[in-house]
Amino acid sequence: MQLSVSGKQIDVGDALREHVAGALQAVIEKYFGKAIEAHVVFSREAHLLRADISIHVHRDLLLQGQAAAGDAYAAFDSAAERIAKRIRRYKRRLRDHHQRPRDDAAEAILARSYVIAESGEEEADGSETGDQPVIIAEMSCEIPTLSVGEAVMRMDLADQPNFIFRNRAHGGLNVVYRRNDGHIGWVDPDRNAATAGGSKP
Repeated sequence: MQLSVSGKQIDVGDALREHVAGALQAVIEKYFGKAIEAHVVFSREAHLLRADISIHVHRDLLLQGQAAAGDAYAAFDSAAERIAKRIRRYKRRLRDHHQRPRDDAAEAILARSYVIAESGEEEADGSETGDQPVIIAEMSCEIPTLSVGEAVMRMDLADQPNFIFRNRAHGGLNVVYRRNDGHIGWVDPDRNAATAGGSKP
């Protein structure tokens, strides 16, 4: 597993790097055997230190967690425990997902992902952008074909507020998201209504 440990305006010493490497290796070996890569970034958050962990277990599975504490070790340990807790919650489903024989690449939809600047920001030359959003980053991504349960699992493991996927049951695009009340929301457009609406003169 390729591991990078870095700090934003924080010096990360060898002892902390060794602690991170040992702890992540233990989690990965216990539940997955191996992973592709992991990134850990330490930064300051007010009077606390924050640890952000991102692990690509395999091409289509991302684990993320973050936590803040009084020192870097405690912040990392807390973030790693959050990831481990989510893995334990989905342990059986992860095993079934890993063993299911199918060509994920063939079932995924290729897409573009954009990062848009906050409204009110000006372009580099100082001009206003009007109604057109300013794109500050563009990336390639894949929209996977999953069941609703698998999509919720992926969203939770990646610690994301929402997740777009192609519903394996009917092939349509769906979104799952975390509601303010803590429950999970699921958007499943009515394809029949869309087809009927599109066929009207």
